[in-house]
Amino acid sequence: MKFYSTSNRSHQVELSEAVIKGLAPDQGLYMPMEIPVLEEAFLENISDLTFREIGYRVIGALFSTDLTETQIKDLVDHTLSFDAPLVDLEEDVYSLELFHGPTLAFKDFGARFCSKLMSMLIAKSDQKVRVLVATSGDTGSAVANGFLGVEGVEVIILFPKGKVSELQEKQFTTLGQNVTSLEVDGVFDDCQRMVKSAFLDSELNEKLLLTSANSINIARWIPQCLYYFYAFSRLPKKGKKVVFSVPSGNFGNLAAGILAQKMGLPITHFVAATNENKVVPTFLGGEEFAAKPSVQTISNSMDVGNPSNFPRLLALYDFDENRLKTQVSGAFYSDAETIAAIQKVKKKGYTLDPHGAVGYLGLKDFMDANPDYQGVFLETAHPGKFRDVVENALGEKVILPERLAAFLKGEKQVFSMANDFEEFKTFLASLSS
Repeated sequence: MKFYSTSNRSHQVELSEAVIKGLAPDQGLYMPMEIPVLEEAFLENISDLTFREIGYRVIGALFSTDLTETQIKDLVDHTLSFDAPLVDLEEDVYSLELFHGPTLAFKDFGARFCSKLMSMLIAKSDQKVRVLVATSGDTGSAVANGFLGVEGVEVIILFPKGKVSELQEKQFTTLGQNVTSLEVDGVFDDCQRMVKSAFLDSELNEKLLLTSANSINIARWIPQCLYYFYAFSRLPKKGKKVVFSVPSGNFGNLAAGILAQKMGLPITHFVAATNENKVVPTFLGGEEFAAKPSVQTISNSMDVGNPSNFPRLLALYDFDENRLKTQVSGAFYSDAETIAAIQKVKKKGYTLDPHGAVGYLGLKDFMDANPDYQGVFLETAHPGKFRDVVENALGEKVILPERLAAFLKGEKQVFSMANDFEEFKTFLASLSS
């Protein structure tokens, strides 16, 4: 299958180039030229299948022209090595727990898929690949751990100083080996701008093979559609309309859900739920899209003022804004509302992280106005990753899983950097010497 740039549909590349390059030379994001629609029999019998069996079928439909059956099986087995349970929280409201992977965040799915696929594609190359990652939290930890020790790959992570939780930081700044962390004096959008500038710098790209493992890379983005299929397969009320509420920052996760819908999964509606960084909900509410400087909140992984996957949302609807606004609604919530949701749901015996709390609020508000739905909100990270926020909200300790607590014992190793591309470029250029 070929992949086109969202900035120019006539620019088309093979899978290997789309994955290794990450971003198109015209700054567009790669999209599959054709989105396969799965047969009705598969969807009708999906409840009888395991997570991996669903994965073989979905990934096979997307990549069978580029990968062998054995490669697809290996790729899916590596990616889906842990569960994503659907938890019945209240009447017709379900939490999809995506935090049972190595770094206890949803991005483990995409990072493991991306690292495995990239290692397959560069297996015969003698050139080192430099993976550049801008993170507001969970992307850095998932990518660092997903690529740790992968031969021929060096990971360079940029994160905003003082704006990532301690546990998130520890998960990528203590690893060493082929992972380097750069602490940027700025916000996430500065980190993202510096990474994109590196991809477009001809001088750097003559010396280094640069790629991305953010959700702008199709190898990070596409596999996220798998857990939408799996969640649907576990819903008990077949035939009832389904809505997914997706806590969103860069909007790759939401775009992956829409991809699943385009492949035939009968999702009726999506809610794009955010914190005060509300550029997409504002757009969905009828205004022009306008990027803005991000503001800091307690749900820091969503502190994004210029979401890079916005062009994908448009591309999935053939750049028809009205179609997008019909099937996706937006909602945004303050820190105070987020804390109140954590407290409310705790009374039901369930602990939310601040991002899941935003997703829960978006779902509840939609279902209050549309009671004929059953709904799923994505619980994207273990509450222990945001321990200070959750403990302050609840007035009680959050017990950390052992593998999460182990990261706290590591020693932080970082390079400090201004939010200046030239300084970043000098650092990258030194890698080739």
